[in-house]
Amino acid sequence: LFFSGFGIFFVLSVFFWCGLIFDIYADPSGFILFPLVVHSFDLVVSSIGILSIRGTRDSNVKVPLEDPMTILQKGYSVTIILAVLTFFGSTRWLLYTEQAPSAWLNFSLCGLVGIITAYVFVWITKYYTDYKHEPVRTLALSSSTGHGTNIIAGVSLGLESTALPVLVISVSIISAFWLGHTSGLVDETGSPTGGLFGTAVATMGMLSTAAYILTMDMFGPIADNAGGIVEMSQQPESVREITDVLDAVGNTTKATTKGFAIGSAALASFLLFSAYMDEVSSFAREPFKQVFIGGLLGSMLIFLFSAWACAAVGRTAQEVVKEVRRQFIERPGIMDYKEKPDYGRCVAIVASASLREMIKPGALAIVSPIVVGFLFRVLGHYTGHPLLGAKVVAALLMFATVSGILMALFLNTAGGAWDNAKKFIETGALGGKGSESHKAAVTGDTVGDPFKDTAGPSLHVLIKMLATITLVMAPVFL
Repeated sequence: LFFSGFGIFFVLSVFFWCGLIFDIYADPSGFILFPLVVHSFDLVVSSIGILSIRGTRDSNVKVPLEDPMTILQKGYSVTIILAVLTFFGSTRWLLYTEQAPSAWLNFSLCGLVGIITAYVFVWITKYYTDYKHEPVRTLALSSSTGHGTNIIAGVSLGLESTALPVLVISVSIISAFWLGHTSGLVDETGSPTGGLFGTAVATMGMLSTAAYILTMDMFGPIADNAGGIVEMSQQPESVREITDVLDAVGNTTKATTKGFAIGSAALASFLLFSAYMDEVSSFAREPFKQVFIGGLLGSMLIFLFSAWACAAVGRTAQEVVKEVRRQFIERPGIMDYKEKPDYGRCVAIVASASLREMIKPGALAIVSPIVVGFLFRVLGHYTGHPLLGAKVVAALLMFATVSGILMALFLNTAGGAWDNAKKFIETGALGGKGSESHKAAVTGDTVGDPFKDTAGPSLHVLIKMLATITLVMAPVFL
């Protein structure tokens, strides 16, 4: 139902944008039927991809268990190949028009952009959630130094995982819009009119494998419940080992589905945001234009900066915990106050990390607006939009400021509340010191420290730095 709703939503979006073309081209039936045909082919190619899934392991021979994710990815690869072929055929069949003979090829490439975007989103989500890759292994390693460092590492991983998808969506929107813009479709005044329709076609391309992705999503809860049944029915440990592997893969497939849905929603939101601006311009008879991608990049900067700040505290905390443990082992008299700890070593670790770890976040604040402004200035020069660089940087600054204020409030308030919750329990409430409530509150306080003492306070510096850099570098963006 989730993806069916998305399908209907995007079909209606394409209908709207086809209305821009219907006034110009005599036979609009191909443009009307196109999204329906794409979704019909989706059912066919996804079914073939599902049926192509085969395991090669012989149950009678004791060999290592195959990786279920690898098997699912093979089926997804088959689905993608078939989706590309059917998409190109559909565009040639339904979107060909004599007024713009090569437009169908541009729209085919728009669909290819969408299909590649879907694949990259699935890969990114798998990278951040599958324990075969570095992020989850690093998260697991942080558990060796306590509850708090595990949660800090998890929060920073989640914040960091927003960066790559935003970059992918930005590139996809620009590519699809440019391909549609250069397709040859023009309005009554001769102005190109296919840009937003190209974005709609890219969205169709991204959803051309939705049925297979939905199947992967269903795999997750089925494997999870199978594991629960095996455990409750007291099956042998060998059976539980198999269901544990399936359950882990199911967690990844569920995450990839959500990432896929978010990516398609991002493409659609650009389409509908542009539709809203055109509608306002049409009724008000005045230009009404903003820059969507600059806002995405500005918001992403806040999350990435917060991720790196929290990760820096987490890494430093792990170093300090390891150093303290080392001193306890080498100097057992510390616990009895017979030996004095080496405080200087811990202070040195923290002091050096405070300088070293902030190089990357600081560079992000300085370099990002300059790079974004310069790149879009060049892009605007070649597309006939001389102020594009300045507009994108303005949107970046506006969205970064708004997102930064909200994120800073969240981090500062949550961190302070965690700290005082622990203090309240230490007054004797809920069992007092040493109780289970106190242990949980200590974990929360550990997580709250980087929130209220590092990432939160740093964001106001980031906001001011972005504003200063954009003001100083304004001539470069023109």
